[in-house]
Formats: sequence, C-alpha cells, structure tokens
Amino acid sequence: MEEIRIPTKVFSGNDSLDWLEKLSNKKILLVCDSFLPNTPTFDTIKSKVEGNNEVTIFSDVKPDPPLHNIMLGVEQFSKVKPNVMIGIGGGSAIDTGKAIRFFGEKIEKYDIEQFIAIPTTSGTGSEVTNTSVVSDPEKHQKFPIMEDYLTPDIALLDPRLVMTAPKSVTAFSGLDVLTHSLESLVAKDANTITEALSEKGIDVMTHLLVECYKHGDNEDARKVVHEASCAAGIAFNNAGLGICHSLAHQLGANFHVPHGLACAMLLPHVVLYNAEHDKTAMHKYAQAFKKTGFVAQGMGDQIAVRRLAGKIKQMMIAMDCPLTLKAFGIDPATAESKTETVIADAKKDGTFPGNPVVPSDDDLRNIYKKVIR
Repeated sequence: MEEIRIPTKVFSGNDSLDWLEKLSNKKILLVCDSFLPNTPTFDTIKSKVEGNNEVTIFSDVKPDPPLHNIMLGVEQFSKVKPNVMIGIGGGSAIDTGKAIRFFGEKIEKYDIEQFIAIPTTSGTGSEVTNTSVVSDPEKHQKFPIMEDYLTPDIALLDPRLVMTAPKSVTAFSGLDVLTHSLESLVAKDANTITEALSEKGIDVMTHLLVECYKHGDNEDARKVVHEASCAAGIAFNNAGLGICHSLAHQLGANFHVPHGLACAMLLPHVVLYNAEHDKTAMHKYAQAFKKTGFVAQGMGDQIAVRRLAGKIKQMMIAMDCPLTLKAFGIDPATAESKTETVIADAKKDGTFPGNPVVPSDDDLRNIYKKVIR
C-alpha cells in the first residue's frame, strides 16, 4: 500500500501573505534569517501579524543550522511558549524553526497549534517537508530530523520575496530544486504522482532557472520556479532522495560548500552512475529529459541521459558556478584526505537508502573523486 501525504495547505501568488491576517490573539514565535529584520520584506510580513497578536522574533539563524544556535532558539521558545510559529527565509531559517519546534515541544511538553512557512528562496522545499537538516560543527556532521508532524501546516509562496535574492542564491537554491526533482524521480518510493511532480520540476528548472539568474525581476518566471520548488519538495518528501544528497551533506559539513551547489557538483555524476546501474532509472531520466524538448523523442535513452548530465553542467557554467571542490577553493589534497570520512558519513545519512542503486564504497569514492579536481 502506497501512502501519499500532502498535508500542507499551499497559497501562491503576490497576495498570498494576506493569509497571515487571519491570525488573531496568538503568541507567535517568528524565526527568520538574520538579515531580514528591518527590511521591507520583513516589515510587510510583520505588519500583517502584529495587530492583536503577541510577536517575538528569533533571527539568530545560521547557514546549515548548527545545534548551538537552535538551542538558543529553544530558550526563546520556552520563554514565549508560542501557539503559532512562522519560519521566514531560506531553507536554513525554516529548518531552524522546525528544529526549535522539535526540541521546544519536547522540553515544554506541549504541541503548538500551527507552523507557517514563508520561503524567500526557491530551493529547499522545506515549506512542505517533514525534515529539518541540522549540523554539528564540532563533529563535522549534518543529520536530518525527520518527523511527519514537523511538516508545516501552511506554506505561503510570494514570488516577490525571491526577486531580491543574490544571484548566487538563485543559482544554488534552484540547482537544489533540480536535484530534488531528479533524485525523487528515480527514488525507491517514487510513484505515479511523485513522478509527475518530479518531471514538472525538471522541465521548469531546465527552462527557467538561468532566466531567473540573469533577469531576477522576471516575476512570472519567479512564480513558476517558486511553485516548482514546492512541487519538488512534495515529490521528495513522499518518494525520498538518494546518494547525491547523502554525499552533498558531507561537502557542506566538511568544506562549507553551499548545499545547492554541493548537490549540483555531484548531480551529473550521480545521474550517470544510477543510469549505468539501473535500466529503470535510465529510462526515467531519459523520458523526463525528452519531455523538456531539449532532445528528440526518438533519441536513445543512454545518449539522452548523457545530454541531461551535460545540460546540468551547462546550466552551472551559465550561472558562474564552480563545478568542483578545487574550483570552489578547496585544496585537492585536503579533499582527498577526507575521502573515507565522506564515504562513511554519506552511508549513515537519512537520504542514502532512497537511491535506486545501492552503491559500494568504491562506487561512492569514484563519484566523490570526480568532484575533487
């Protein structure tokens, strides 16, 4: 029996923030990126919830949310005892909010009424997933907290919130969406519904991501990409991910490579590896790429998959993304010295079991080595 969960109510459009005006007589803990307070974006959101609500702000959010920062947020949770939480920002902010909720509810022994997510990047899909990815800087590890109740109740997708993002954020977060789409497409728990969402994500991102990078003020393109990010989040939350993410988490933990960029470095190599070792994965990749119109319907699957891997690299080059750790600034000798740690920790990652192929340690080493130089 397959279970398909889409528990989040999603509101999209440049009037979606108006939903916040429904909140009344609530104690709200608002978790946001550190640079957001005193910006027009934040002021707009805050004005919609202030009214007769009691609003407390926690903005000490760091990239790759470290445990010690999360526990500072938990202290705030314990003081406020909110009944509503709002996470505003990129994946790190929303993940921080989820983790604060996770620990806060356990410590205070009560459940909040509602969690609302407002993404300001088109990337992680955290606004519709049950996962919060947390880092332990001392151990150089990332680990996911995965609980269905952590899935936000409401997601508000306002395309205007992503239009001022730095170009690098647009690129890296968008490449994360492409990775979510391609990994969930072939993941072990994929089904007809998740595959439809994955294929749409592949189509949208291959056509519009570079446009959003070059013309950030294209609101129509931004809206479609923002919705595709959400769709990919729903897809992987049900279907799972794979070794691209399990390895990418190690690049983030050991070398501080931004998550979407780490995924993109690995993605062409993982696609080719999965296609080589699993005929079904090869066919799915090929069919999805043919549907984008970038290659002919009659093209053989193997060639189509190679073209797909090439398209990913082409997009990265068009958006000035480094293709390897060396190009990112990591000494190859340092990267090589971490090989066994990266492999061991990738196998422990929560995304690892979703891959359509169970790789050997040598397989993982070979993929990792391809992104070192």
